[in-house]
Amino acid sequence: MLKIENLQAGYGEMVVLRNINISLSEGEIVSVVGSNGAGKSTLLKAISGIIRSSGTITFNHHSLTALQAHRIVERGVVHVPEGRKIFSEMTVFENLMMGGFLCQKDRTENLERVYALFPILAERRKQLGGTMSGGEQQMLAIGRGLMASPKLFLLDEPSLGLSPLFTDVVFKAIRAINKSGVTVLLVEQNVYQSLKISHRGYVIETGSIVLSGTGEELLNNPEVKKAFLGM
Repeated sequence: MLKIENLQAGYGEMVVLRNINISLSEGEIVSVVGSNGAGKSTLLKAISGIIRSSGTITFNHHSLTALQAHRIVERGVVHVPEGRKIFSEMTVFENLMMGGFLCQKDRTENLERVYALFPILAERRKQLGGTMSGGEQQMLAIGRGLMASPKLFLLDEPSLGLSPLFTDVVFKAIRAINKSGVTVLLVEQNVYQSLKISHRGYVIETGSIVLSGTGEELLNNPEVKKAFLGM
């Protein structure tokens, strides 16, 4: 479904990613894990067209490399950014409607899907997004992404700053979204949780992929255990 070859990306003159090669098959959850500053968020921004890159990014046999970000969303690649980035002065309902701006014919069905996944959003639909807790805002950010009918869902640090309770809720939601037929590329510092639910994973260090394997293989890898799991 997604194939990235020899990707190089960064900000201005600063190169962050070097010769990245990764792939995702339809129906997978694939995690990219690594320490803070390793280049994980930059990878998702390159895929979704927020920053320019060189190399090739192919989605369902079509190049994304030269497309504008909104055209990439139209293809079904939807990015939930780090830090949630909800519209704090809009209500929950208005935030969700903004997420469905490019998929208006599916908005009613998608809204029902979001409310079924996160019932609290239906209860709080008239509440301003900025008055919600961090965990509730993360649910809203994921729900807003689902309103765009993703085929490939890019999730950037969805558990960042959340309590253990909300972290469990978010990871259960990711599994449910995947089981509904959505392919997921997950960027996380919570290495154990992310690899536990992933079919495959990649470890990134200083802008390069240094390890890859199934989620179970990486969890049992001595280098991963030492670097990220404190074992």
